[in-house]
Amino acid sequence: MSTPRLNLCIILSESKRIIKAHSRHFLALSVIFLLPLAFSILVYPTLQQLILQSPKHDAKTLLSQSFQDSTPEIDQESFLLSIFYAVFAIVSSLCGVGSITYSVFHGFYGRPVKLISSLKSILYSFLPLLATTLVCQMIVSGILSVFAGFLFLVVRLVKFVGFDQFEYSSPYFLGFSIVLSIVLVLILVYLQVKWALAYVIVVLESSWGIKPLKRSAYLIKGYKLVALSMYLYYSFLVGILIWSNWETAFAFRNTDRWKSWGFVLQIVFTSTLLTLLFLYFAAANTVLYMYCKAIHGELAPEIAEEFAREYVRLPFDDEKVPRLVSVVYET
Repeated sequence: MSTPRLNLCIILSESKRIIKAHSRHFLALSVIFLLPLAFSILVYPTLQQLILQSPKHDAKTLLSQSFQDSTPEIDQESFLLSIFYAVFAIVSSLCGVGSITYSVFHGFYGRPVKLISSLKSILYSFLPLLATTLVCQMIVSGILSVFAGFLFLVVRLVKFVGFDQFEYSSPYFLGFSIVLSIVLVLILVYLQVKWALAYVIVVLESSWGIKPLKRSAYLIKGYKLVALSMYLYYSFLVGILIWSNWETAFAFRNTDRWKSWGFVLQIVFTSTLLTLLFLYFAAANTVLYMYCKAIHGELAPEIAEEFAREYVRLPFDDEKVPRLVSVVYET
């Protein structure tokens, strides 16, 4: 049997089918975890602007010009808001990913999907997800440090060889910085593609740290373009929504128009769309994981064990003709 052709349309179609089959369940999970996250992403810049423009903040700014020892207190509210927002975003996103991944996995097999079971799964997956997130951030931070150090060494070397009139605004330095930035972005996107299945593996295979990253790189082999297209597809849509909302928020930052019903309705509408994108992206990652396991020959034994003496049919796409893969378990 030839290797089935996997593409973005198949992943999106299967994700839609699973979510539609358990619409109330995924709606509840989205309202609990994803909607607050989406709402906070859109509202956070506006809250920051309100704090910076508050009369109390202006008074502190004027006071700091006369007394330098009061400077650490100037942005205390803004700093606390940033910390609270970061913690809230991490907790909400990890809980959402854990519960939705668990639900999509059971929905893929056709099992009953229960809200209580999905919420309980968070107890087992949250800490491994958090640990894996920290490992990913450490690797990314290390790469950023290497690039920043390389740029610093280049600047120091240029000055050392005698270019005393070196300027950061020179076209040569700007061109070099742009090339370096493009290389950095390509490396980060490549890692994102290799690690596309990492969080799903953490939830479904009870692993954490560097192990799910290696496992994801193995499963995604041969289908990096599918993972890349899915990542770019959802990133583009999410980026457009967030950018359009932030543009409106910054346009109203010096007026009271942000209090209008039109602005509030825009926040609500954009938050809803953003929540749906988060939901479908998490579901699509889980579906991609299941298909990659099937393609690597790892899904058939699980299906045989799960559905003893029964036939299970999984759709794969062979060009334009649907093909069914049947697995039978015999005792």
